[in-house]
Amino acid sequence: MAYAALIGAEVKRREDPRLIRGQGTYVSDLRLPGMLYVAIARSPYTHARIIAIDKAAALAMPDVVAVYTGTDLLACCQPLPLASSGEGGGGPQRYTGRTRYVLAVERVRHAGEAVAAVIARTPEAALDAALALPIEWEPLPAVVDPLTAIAPDAPIIFDGLPDNIDHRRRRQKGDVEAAFATAHRVIRQRMVNQRLLGFPMEGRAVVAAPDPANDGVTVWTSTQTPHQVRGEIAKVVGLDENRVRVIAPDVGGGFGVKIGIYPEEALLAALARQLNTPLRWIEHRLEHVQATTHGRGQVCDVEAAVTADGEVTALRMQIVADLGAYPLAPGLPDLTTAMAIGVYKIPAVDLEAICVYTNTTPVAAYRGAGRPEAAYYIERLMDLIAAELHIDPAEVRRRNFIPPDAFPYKTPTGLTYDSGEYDRALTKALTLSRYEQLRAEQAARRAADDRMLLGIGIACYVEMCGFGPYESAQIKVEPSGTVTVTTGISPHGQGTATTFAQIVADQIGADFERIVVKHSDTAITPMGIGTMGSRSLAVGGAALVRAATKVREKARQIAAAMLEASVADIELHEGRYRVRGVPDRALTLTEIARRAYSNKLPPDLDPGLEAVDYFRPPDLIYPFGAHVAVVEVDRETGHVRIREYYSVDDCGPRISPLIVTGQVHGGLAQGIAQALLEEVVYDANGQLLSGTLMDYALPRADFFPPFTVDKTETPTPLNPLGVKGIGEAATIGSTPAIANAVIDALAPFGVRHLDIPLRSEKIWRAIHGR
Repeated sequence: MAYAALIGAEVKRREDPRLIRGQGTYVSDLRLPGMLYVAIARSPYTHARIIAIDKAAALAMPDVVAVYTGTDLLACCQPLPLASSGEGGGGPQRYTGRTRYVLAVERVRHAGEAVAAVIARTPEAALDAALALPIEWEPLPAVVDPLTAIAPDAPIIFDGLPDNIDHRRRRQKGDVEAAFATAHRVIRQRMVNQRLLGFPMEGRAVVAAPDPANDGVTVWTSTQTPHQVRGEIAKVVGLDENRVRVIAPDVGGGFGVKIGIYPEEALLAALARQLNTPLRWIEHRLEHVQATTHGRGQVCDVEAAVTADGEVTALRMQIVADLGAYPLAPGLPDLTTAMAIGVYKIPAVDLEAICVYTNTTPVAAYRGAGRPEAAYYIERLMDLIAAELHIDPAEVRRRNFIPPDAFPYKTPTGLTYDSGEYDRALTKALTLSRYEQLRAEQAARRAADDRMLLGIGIACYVEMCGFGPYESAQIKVEPSGTVTVTTGISPHGQGTATTFAQIVADQIGADFERIVVKHSDTAITPMGIGTMGSRSLAVGGAALVRAATKVREKARQIAAAMLEASVADIELHEGRYRVRGVPDRALTLTEIARRAYSNKLPPDLDPGLEAVDYFRPPDLIYPFGAHVAVVEVDRETGHVRIREYYSVDDCGPRISPLIVTGQVHGGLAQGIAQALLEEVVYDANGQLLSGTLMDYALPRADFFPPFTVDKTETPTPLNPLGVKGIGEAATIGSTPAIANAVIDALAPFGVRHLDIPLRSEKIWRAIHGR
């Protein structure tokens, strides 16, 4: 192929053609000889004691092979791992005596908790038997609402605990009391960040098969973190890690809900070894909404001390965060308080997260994980300040921005922002959207008492990403000059294979079309953390650059020997290794690779042309951006139409611009859907009222306008590519932008705040109730 610089080039995703043709391989596509099928009997109760399970009735049903309960597995399965209190925020920890089993033992704590496993010769027979399994229950008092759960008389979910609080984490800096005592105004508001479902296109799925070669087990699972799942399965079932192989084939989306081990992965691994046969379990949608983790779920009381010109001098925040029935990710609310100041220079803070158990599905990571909540609170607060002081919302933000010459900036919450130019992103977004013209149109329509209410919403955001502790990469140049890349990153739709091939092609002079990227198989990839937290490029790509540097230097040494030149004079230029100043004396990577595996190398050079390396990020990185949303609200129906949307995002240099645009579009869809549609709703007894797609409102493509996407570019000094994450950024900025736009449209009716999701009925009541 003709050489072209590929870093930054508009390259179509290499992953797409086979997926579009239906040639992908998902867990549910696997068919292994002798395979049996697993279905899970789940609790219909929110909180109950298991009195008896009549296994004989299920075993008598056609094609049923075995039935297992939690007590049956105590000898072969350790309890599932739980995250430490304060994880991610470094908060105080305490032992709570919490125990979560592969199958519930004695007691269930949320509707949908796994109670028994039925194994049958067909999936239909297994499901029929699981649904019909006779179980005797003793219902127990339950608590569903997190605010109720912290009340003194609330039922205690875990015996031996004084209350339902997992932990508290408080961040304090500066003289908050003095700032509030001398404030021109104090702005207060309670805000709710509702629960959400991940709803990836592919639900969770697991296949496990015994491995007679090492008396171990191979597990295929739809996960974002194969190495983590391997380690956790090994602990639960009592195997060495090198006897557990985890493979994530094509994964149809994750959005955070496929991080870490689930009960079914350890369950199938244990039972496949016991029965000495492959087993398969595929989640159905009701199981997804009941037993796959939820996201968000916070109630926040926020108040700001402000001056007459709108500067925030102090911020108070208390968050009550719903962890659900088990602490799978108790540190996420601590990330919310860590990011609470957003892009603003707020000198004094008093921020507390109270993390609470309830008898509901556990809450864990969902796209953005703690940071969207923080951005929503601070960006709604900025609009509340603007409305209170009659200052334009853009101007309020500008008066509070951290200035560009302050970076690296130590926040009062203890973080160090690496780089940022927040006003530049906002100015570009305002220019793109023709902000002044929009405000003029709004004034004219209000004067005319137009039925369609025009709303303009601004949101500026910063997010933390690039989480460690490390990531890995291996580059192997084959004797033919083809290149195989293996990575600890485990993509599930991000286009990583395309981006990584672009990097390798440029860094070592390889042919882009002849690079194969492999991932998501613990038997062939170096140890890795996986894909989450917008870390794939910033951490995994940085490891790839380090490995590429080693390969390139080895290639230069071989080229120097072949060209009878000094290594110092060999340069990689437009895909060829040439002698500096003598362009005709040059070699391709293919020619060098052929020599690398021959007997013609100098005695001081070892054969081969490959390298493995790891990157350990020195700190987190902080992409940012500014969004402008334009909505029309029908005053007669409360219906919201998104008329225009402008997104300016800064993720540093863009290696693959088309993929960045795709990530932004997807992130906007999810963030906008939170603002307007999506919500997990329980009744007072802890039963899901939004358990199907008839009740849980997901957006369709025609719900969105064409997005106008642009960028600023502020590199980070913390990785060799200068890149920041983009996978979650648009989700973080879009929810407050849409919420601010809707509230802005309702301002003539005296509406100061409405909690999301801003569905039509809620808006209609707000208009007509006044």
